[in-house]
Amino acid sequence: WRDGSKQPLKTFDAVNQWLRPQRRRLLFAMNAGMYREDLSPVGLYVERGRQLRPLNLANGKGNFCLKPNGVFALRKRPGSPTSVAQIVESSRYPSISKSTTLATQSGPMLVIGGKLHPAFRRASTSRLVRNGVGVPSPRKVVFALSEDPVNFYELAVLFRDGLSCPNALFLDGTISSLYSPPLHRNDAWVPLGPIIGVTGRR
Repeated sequence: WRDGSKQPLKTFDAVNQWLRPQRRRLLFAMNAGMYREDLSPVGLYVERGRQLRPLNLANGKGNFCLKPNGVFALRKRPGSPTSVAQIVESSRYPSISKSTTLATQSGPMLVIGGKLHPAFRRASTSRLVRNGVGVPSPRKVVFALSEDPVNFYELAVLFRDGLSCPNALFLDGTISSLYSPPLHRNDAWVPLGPIIGVTGRR
């Protein structure tokens, strides 16, 4: 989200530039949750084990507050150097917070314990390019971004039935952006707030 000067990075190119002195590069990246006008996350944001924004359980209007919303997290596994992935309803996050190394909060949840969010309707006419994240198993994470406008119901069905995710989380719509060299994608539609990615050595 921010570089060492505490300025928002905003783009995938800026993330790659920030990684260069570390001799690393992006292999994949996607926008990772909703943000305010100053590009700061609306909800919880944890990076390298440090909580930079607190959990947001407020009620209100908009997709973020369409409860239940949720948190995507990577957690340390006791006695193991590897991490495990998890998506939990936001109200349950405090129970896993101590072992979390990375987390982003967004909403609504798309899939909750194998069931679609109760507010979703198959015939909804609210159709946008949208993206989300799902966890089919603790060692596997899947991200999806629609090529064409979809409604929440369709995106949720993709994660549950097409990608076998018992839990999945909506990240955002309209601004949904992808960085993927194999797909020749380096989207730069708008400045981004939270960004999640996978890096490798240069």
